[in-house]
Amino acid sequence: MDTGPPRPIEWMVDRAPMPYEAACAAMAERVAAIVAGTAPELVWLLEHPPLYTAGTSAKPEDLIAPMQLPVHRTGRGGQYTYHGPGQRVAYVMLDVKRRFGDVRAFVAALEDWIIDTLAAFDVRGERWQGRVGVWVGPEPESRAKIAAIGVRLSRWVSSHGIALNVAPDLTRYAGIVPCGIRDAGITSLAALGRNVSLDEVDGALRAAFERRFGATERG
Repeated sequence: MDTGPPRPIEWMVDRAPMPYEAACAAMAERVAAIVAGTAPELVWLLEHPPLYTAGTSAKPEDLIAPMQLPVHRTGRGGQYTYHGPGQRVAYVMLDVKRRFGDVRAFVAALEDWIIDTLAAFDVRGERWQGRVGVWVGPEPESRAKIAAIGVRLSRWVSSHGIALNVAPDLTRYAGIVPCGIRDAGITSLAALGRNVSLDEVDGALRAAFERRFGATERG
């Protein structure tokens, strides 16, 4: 792996929905190149067609409607989640050891990134102690998850990343127990009355990312 000064992180946005298998194959190829020092780190923003993914901790009983949507087993951490139009997925391929030192610091940095992005739309995102992701709502009984995090590391280079609900079809979450959550809801910027476009969210994501992680360049 390259041990010199970090190069600017490549920033790439795909507009057309990306099949999940194709995205995973592209991530694996890019991670190998980053490890080899032949490609820069990358943040890749995209949408998927409607589907469920099962992380390494997914429980069979949490798949309520197995015939509703395609289900993809994946090597990221976490449980079941939904991906689909109106959700901004950001796949983050970074040298975690050099930039953060350990996985917990990396996940916390991803949460901070989402919280900063939500603040651009006057939404207060929060952590919930003992749980991964970003939540809204001041009290436990009214809390709802607005962004999920699931990562994988290969020789200290990350893949997968975050899924921020901008304006997805939230009824799709009824086919799973999302992230194993049984005592809170799922929400989106649209459900909170913030009718913003993916382009606006992308701009806020990039600005917040650069404040925390450093310069990016268009891929």
